[in-house]
Amino acid sequence: MTPTAPLAHSWAFEAIGTLWRIDAASPLDDGVRDEITDAIGAFDREWSRFRADSLVTRLSQTGGGVPAPADAAAMLDAYDALDAATSGAVNPLVGESLARRGYDATYSLVDRGAVAAPPDWRRSVTWSDGTLRLAEPALLDVGALGKGRLADLVLTRVPAGAAVVDAGGDIAIRGTTQRIALEHPYDASVAIGVWSVTDAALCASAVNRRAWGEGLHHVLDARTGQPVRQYAATWAVARDAMTADAVATALFFDGGPQLAAGWGVGWVRMRTDGSVEWSPQCEAELFS
Repeated sequence: MTPTAPLAHSWAFEAIGTLWRIDAASPLDDGVRDEITDAIGAFDREWSRFRADSLVTRLSQTGGGVPAPADAAAMLDAYDALDAATSGAVNPLVGESLARRGYDATYSLVDRGAVAAPPDWRRSVTWSDGTLRLAEPALLDVGALGKGRLADLVLTRVPAGAAVVDAGGDIAIRGTTQRIALEHPYDASVAIGVWSVTDAALCASAVNRRAWGEGLHHVLDARTGQPVRQYAATWAVARDAMTADAVATALFFDGGPQLAAGWGVGWVRMRTDGSVEWSPQCEAELFS
C-alpha cells in the first residue's frame, strides 16, 4: 500500500519493527530527523510490550500506578469506544493472549493455546488525574491504534508544508493528495482498488501480515483469544491516523461499521472468501 507522487525530500528508515518513509516538501535535516527519532523512541519506551525496559512491561510485572504517558487518555478513551462497539472483541488487555499465541516479546511464534482477555478491563485499567493505573499486573497492548497514533505524532514534527508519513501502511497525509493502492491480502502484486486521500489518513490491517503457524495472526478476538476468520483485510480513511487505525481494527468484527459511521470514517473490507464490502462514505475506486 504505497502512496504515489513522492515529494522533493524523502527519508526511509526502520523503527518499531516496521519500515517508515517520510516524504516532505521541506528538507528533513539532521535536527528534524533527531526529533522524529526521539519521538518514536519515547513512544516505544512507554507502550512497547516487546521491550524489557518499557512502561508496559513494568506494569505487566508490578501493576500499580505510574505517571500517565501523554497519549494515555486519547488512546484508552478510543479503546473504550472500540470495546463498546465490538462487544469486547477489541480490548487493550489482549497482550497476554497475543503472547500466548506466539506473538510475544521474543517473537517465539510458539502457540501455547488460547486465553481470553479479562472482559472487565475498565475496572483493571484506569487513567485519570495524570495517572495510569493497573489494579493488578497485566499486559497492555495498544496495537489496535498505537501505530496510527505514532504516525500522527511524527507528522507534527515534519516541517510545515506538504508531507506524507507512511508507517508500514498507516499513512498520514498533509497538504497534498496521494493515490494509494489497496493491496490484495492474498496477492501483494494485485490491488483491489485505489483511494485518493487529501489531508487525511489511510490505515490498513490484514491477516497476512504478522502471520505464523497454523492459521495464526495478530488480529485476535479478545473474548476468545482466537484469530479472526471472517475478514482478511480492512482499510479506513479518517481525519487522523489513530482514528483510521482504530476503525481498521474494529472492521474485523460486528459493530465496526457502526463505529465508523458514528466517527464519519469511510472504509473498505474484504472477507476471507474474497468478497468486498464498503461504506457509503467510501471514495475509493474499487476494481471489479
